Amino acid sequence: MKVLIVLTSHDELGDTGRKTGFWLEELAAPYYRFKEAGYEITLASPKGGQPPLDPASNEPDFKTDDTRRFEDDAEATAALAETLRLDSVSEADYDTVFYPGGHGPLWDLAEDPASIRLIESTMRAGKPLALVCHAPGVLRRTTNEDGTPLVQGRKVTGFTNTEEAAVGLVDVVPFLVEDELTKLGGDYSKSDDWSSYVVQDGLLITGQNPQSSAETAEALIAKLAA
Repeated sequence: MKVLIVLTSHDELGDTGRKTGFWLEELAAPYYRFKEAGYEITLASPKGGQPPLDPASNEPDFKTDDTRRFEDDAEATAALAETLRLDSVSEADYDTVFYPGGHGPLWDLAEDPASIRLIESTMRAGKPLALVCHAPGVLRRTTNEDGTPLVQGRKVTGFTNTEEAAVGLVDVVPFLVEDELTKLGGDYSKSDDWSSYVVQDGLLITGQNPQSSAETAEALIAKLAA
């Protein structure tokens, strides 16, 4: 199996002067689930090359066995330093696509034409798609073939309003994931803040927060094995 992991290239946290990017656990945990399943892993980002890491995700409180393993893994860090440009990849070359979150995707991937095309073509080709935490927000511009929002009528989850409030960024992010998915007609649900929660609706798999990263990847692997 071949999996494409799509990461953000955006590193500015609004007008705060702080940095953002992808959330390390949301890459590391799925990366090793895919690796252990024998998948061939390719990394991509809008700008290609080294994507920005959200520095907060590498603070001691957020380190996990998977993040420490990733940082010590020369093969993994080399692949991360050389991500493909997103506009150079095609869903035809992969069996599935996975989007880690972090706040960065809300600025670039949510509006990126190559990302929109990739998501739409993946779903239309009958291939599963998984997104975790803030990454379900990148579905905001994607549509079905009839022009309706891709998430309309589909069961979805993603970073909650209360989780965003807890990290103090409600007034910084361009939109709130929970509100956006609901506005688009998604059948949004959630669990307790910071607990693992994954929703699957056909080919679409979404996870609520960083704690959901491994379970989201495992659900995707199970879907491909079915």
